[in-house]
Amino acid sequence: MKRKKKEEIKPPPIGSDKSETRLANSQWLAEIVIIVLVSAIICILMYPNILTHPKIYHVGDISDRNIKASTDLLVENIKLTEELREKAVRAVKDVYDFDPTASHLISRIREAFKLIRENLPENPDREDIERLKKKFFETLSINPDDMLFNSLYMARFSPEVEQKLISVIKPLIKKGIISDKRLLAQKIHKGIIIHNIISGNEIKIMRLTNFYDKKEAKQIIFRKTKEIMSETGNKRLAKLIGNMAELLIQPNITFNSRETELRKEIAKDSVKPSYFKIKKGEMLVREGERITPETLLKLNAQYKVLKEEKGINKLIAMFVLICSMIGITYFIGSLSTRKKSPRKLKDLIFTGLMLLLVYLIVLFSDFIAEEFARTFQNFSPNALRFIIPVATGSMLVSIFLGMNYAVGFSFVTSVISAIVLKGRIEYFIYFFVNSLISAYGVKSCRERIVFIKTGLKVGLINILLAISAEVLLGLTNSVEIGVAIVSAFMGGILTGIITTGLQPLIESVFGYTSDIKLLELASLDQPLLQELMVRAPGTYHHSVIVSNMVEAAAHEIGANPLLAKVAAYYHDIGKMKKPLYFIENQIGTENKHEKLAPSMSALILISHVKDGVEIAKKHKLGQEIIDIIQQHHGTSLITYFYEKAKAQAEKSGKALPNEADFRYPGPKPQTKEAGLVML
Repeated sequence: MKRKKKEEIKPPPIGSDKSETRLANSQWLAEIVIIVLVSAIICILMYPNILTHPKIYHVGDISDRNIKASTDLLVENIKLTEELREKAVRAVKDVYDFDPTASHLISRIREAFKLIRENLPENPDREDIERLKKKFFETLSINPDDMLFNSLYMARFSPEVEQKLISVIKPLIKKGIISDKRLLAQKIHKGIIIHNIISGNEIKIMRLTNFYDKKEAKQIIFRKTKEIMSETGNKRLAKLIGNMAELLIQPNITFNSRETELRKEIAKDSVKPSYFKIKKGEMLVREGERITPETLLKLNAQYKVLKEEKGINKLIAMFVLICSMIGITYFIGSLSTRKKSPRKLKDLIFTGLMLLLVYLIVLFSDFIAEEFARTFQNFSPNALRFIIPVATGSMLVSIFLGMNYAVGFSFVTSVISAIVLKGRIEYFIYFFVNSLISAYGVKSCRERIVFIKTGLKVGLINILLAISAEVLLGLTNSVEIGVAIVSAFMGGILTGIITTGLQPLIESVFGYTSDIKLLELASLDQPLLQELMVRAPGTYHHSVIVSNMVEAAAHEIGANPLLAKVAAYYHDIGKMKKPLYFIENQIGTENKHEKLAPSMSALILISHVKDGVEIAKKHKLGQEIIDIIQQHHGTSLITYFYEKAKAQAEKSGKALPNEADFRYPGPKPQTKEAGLVML
């Protein structure tokens, strides 16, 4: 018995560890390639302008195609901006400096007279007079005048002359004197600014009567001298004061060109550029039209935006972000599967294609929403975006790969959708919540009507989410809210309808076996089971018994009872090709193996696995069932015929048979369901 047991144990082939390592490495490489490829495609679709270079036009060129705004644009109206700046400059009032002391003229007069009175000798010689004359006129800052000095000398620089002179000059410099009022004739209508250089105060002057010019000042001096002459009767004194006043009076209101220009620059810089808005999709130039300066401004604004969007740094950052999200989603979703397998690779391909499908749906739907909103103009595109069936992808992923995959997939699609829709957090929350609800609603789906029912539930929840999102976006008018409610509800229904249509197609293309298909295959009226019942009734009965056993066992160990039951129905369909070579079908007939060599009998028994796989593929039973058919004997040894062949070889003195010829090719069961069927 011990020797027999040893013979039944098949040692692992030499080098199997290395082959498994190579397989695992190749699997990892394939997975990385798929993730990178899907991420790259999404990034290229997100930034299509990275691969193109817009044609550069110049004024006078003819456009060779229609060009629309790719996004909302703000274009600087250079002409209007310049006009506004010129207007601002023209509005600036000229600044004039006002010195109310006239360079301390009154103080200088007092100082000059005091200087002479205190330093004039009783009998001055010529040198004394010249010295005092020089100091006198230097103090007054006027050119020397011999006649004037002699007249003052004759009056002995009396305090009376000093006071009369001050009384004439002081009112003039207090009001202010300008060189010529005619220079202000064109400026006074907008006013001028009088800046007091002593106090720093400024006043706006709108009338020329607020100050004198030199001509008016001389007329006033003339009138004053007449008054002095009539008061004193001293014509000579009056003339002296008049002449000296005319020499001393100078304009004390002067134009400050530097301050005026500075204020004009400030006014010019304070005028912000004037922009006009171009809406996304608005026609910039039509085919055959000539490029005008205004058109060129619009085109340059678009080129600037496109250039910013084509930043390689932004593309790389988005690529890394999407790669990370897809990789993490795939890793979390596949935690339950320890070994690498072609099925896992297939799952990744399916996930990537679903991601691309959802992304394209969002792009297309966003374009349609923009066009509709532009056409009707009673609501914004935001209200229409709630109809986008992003949850379709999560629903399909949940059906075929389970909730683990669907949760991560929902997060990734919601993030990407929000990015496409201008990065609004409201859309991320909206799509993430309805995707999770959709995925949960179909996780144990066994009827296609469940897709529509789940879509209706999602539509109702979408309404609440859409109203909340509209309020957050600040869009609360009745038409906008109404459109959002209808769009949100239709989005749920559309999700269910699209899922209903795509589910059988995905099953066919990827070879998935959903619970819906399993229920269809579980019907004993299936043509293949009817054929099995007719051609191999014993095998049919055996399969039905096994199905009941594995279904009960699957419930106990947490396996899929439906998959185990249906796989048991079909696990021996390969026996239909040679039904009478299997004992359960040999009712009332001879055993055909009595006339065959043990090796031939073993070959016939082993072939039923291969035949079953071929029949299953022909009838498209699905990869899960095909795998169980292939694995339901594992690599077990056909002991009876092996021992029979050994006995015959020992009796005839021939070489012992090769044990490998009497073993099923396997592989061993890879799932709980396959293990149950084998047992």
